[in-house]
Amino acid sequence: MDDDLHQVRITTDPRAATLALDGRDISKQVRGYQLSQVAGMPPLLVLQMSQLVKNDFEGLAHVVVGDPPDPGPAAAAFLDAIDAGELERQALNRHDLMDGGPNELTRAMLQLLQEWARGEWKREVADGVPQ
Repeated sequence: MDDDLHQVRITTDPRAATLALDGRDISKQVRGYQLSQVAGMPPLLVLQMSQLVKNDFEGLAHVVVGDPPDPGPAAAAFLDAIDAGELERQALNRHDLMDGGPNELTRAMLQLLQEWARGEWKREVADGVPQ
């Protein structure tokens, strides 16, 4: 990473952002950015490059060309919060997911985990009382 600081200008409106490094517009080369700052430190600009840009980048700034974040830690934290007994109970009660095929319980559990990860948690209701 370049230790020299460079002029960065970001202007935004509800539709798009314009990014300039040392007065040069690089907006068309960037598909996303993240700007962060720790107290007492200069800001850090992370650019996600457009697919139109090859493996090279010509620009000046205190910049890190970033890759999308690794989903592993978030997935591990999500799975760590799952109650195994509740998952099994919910899967066994979802008859729409049970088809009698091989590995049906595992497939039902995986389907439930996908739904829960998307925020589609539905509490069971029997006789008008949440279970």
